[in-house]
Amino acid sequence: MLRNTPTTELEAVNTILSTIGETPVSSLGDSLTTDAVVAQNILHEVSNEMQTEGWHFNTEVEYPLVPDLATKNIMLPQNCVNVDLDPLQYPDRDVVVRGKRLYDRRKHTYEFNETLYAEVILLLPFEEMPEAARRYATIRAARIFQDRVVGSDTLHAFNEVDEIKARSILVDSQSENADSNVFTGASGILSNWSVGQVLTR
Repeated sequence: MLRNTPTTELEAVNTILSTIGETPVSSLGDSLTTDAVVAQNILHEVSNEMQTEGWHFNTEVEYPLVPDLATKNIMLPQNCVNVDLDPLQYPDRDVVVRGKRLYDRRKHTYEFNETLYAEVILLLPFEEMPEAARRYATIRAARIFQDRVVGSDTLHAFNEVDEIKARSILVDSQSENADSNVFTGASGILSNWSVGQVLTR
């Protein structure tokens, strides 16, 4: 039956399994087959890899990073993988993520005396991503799964074409959602530096 709803993680895992003719699973509980576990792990691996690039849907702008009153450390959200400060707003800081804390490389310290407002990249659960991202993650994971389990060059070529098309759809979707242009730019992978930013320097 045709379902006009976004892809679920279960459906994604079954799509991945189908690339090698494996029987679909009915749930993602503790009794998964070995292949289903591998498929789910690869899906998570690919999802995290993709999201770490930074897309419009998982990039927060002007995100407040508040230091702890006692330690002055800024503890980052568990799903935070990158923090970027505007160099024009914070010319004296150079921050990076170390573990779950923010570190200032320029001042050689974990201590901060003020709330910082940054662009941060967050890893989202599979079913919180937009459909274009879910489809790309599923197709890429399916290609990697097939390569690792079967290793067919013919299947690899077919899956690679699908993967390229899915990524193109994702990029187009994110560009449209971000309303990006050469003057305003867009967050994340779509535009790290816009012409507009260069013109204002």
